[in-house]
Parts: sequence; C-alpha cells; structure tokens
Amino acid sequence: MTNWRAVGIGFGVEFLLGIFGFLLPGIGHIGAGLIGGFVAGYIAASGTWSGAWHGLLAGAIGGIILAIIAAALVTVVGSLGFGILGPLAGGGVFILALSIALLLAIDSAIGGAIGGLLA
Repeated sequence: MTNWRAVGIGFGVEFLLGIFGFLLPGIGHIGAGLIGGFVAGYIAASGTWSGAWHGLLAGAIGGIILAIIAAALVTVVGSLGFGILGPLAGGGVFILALSIALLLAIDSAIGGAIGGLLA
C-alpha cells in the first residue's frame, strides 16, 4: 500500500533540491532525485521494493508537474506569437517533457530502494 505522506515529503525534498540543482545542471538534478527518492523510501520503511516504488512515485509526480508547467508556458507564449501553432507546440513539449521526466524518475526509484533497504 502506498504511503502518500512519504511520497509527498520525498517530492518536496526533490523540488527544493531541484531548485538548487540548477547550479550544477544534470548532476544537481540527479542528486536531487536520489536524495528525494531516498527520503521517500526511508519514510515508507517497508523494504527495498516498496522504497523503490515510493521513490519512483515521488520523482514521477514532480516530473508530471514540471511537464504540465512547461507545456502551459509554451502554449501561452506560442499562442501570442504563432496563433494556432502555440497549442500544437505546447502538446509536443508536454509529450517530450513527460517522457524525459518519467525516465529521470528512475534515479528517484534507485534512491528509494536504498532508503527502503536502510530503514
């Protein structure tokens, strides 16, 4: 059973560390995902697989929110300059950002597995 409190706290940690992750692009965000996933898995304290699940959820939720924000911004800005092409570009950005975000949630799952193992 999913411990949504653990997922929420893990997401919060990933979000806060992700803001500072822009100082070290790539490495900073991977570190944020690992640490946030670790926190989610550790708080869930249900073993390795459960920790991985909770870490994956924390990372995926953050990625989905990021994809929605990026698509909305591209849609609004694109509509101002390019009319009907703005929403099309926004949809394309959403699909691309969602795919990348879910792929990057894997590091959160690894961190969650480690956190669940140590809990």
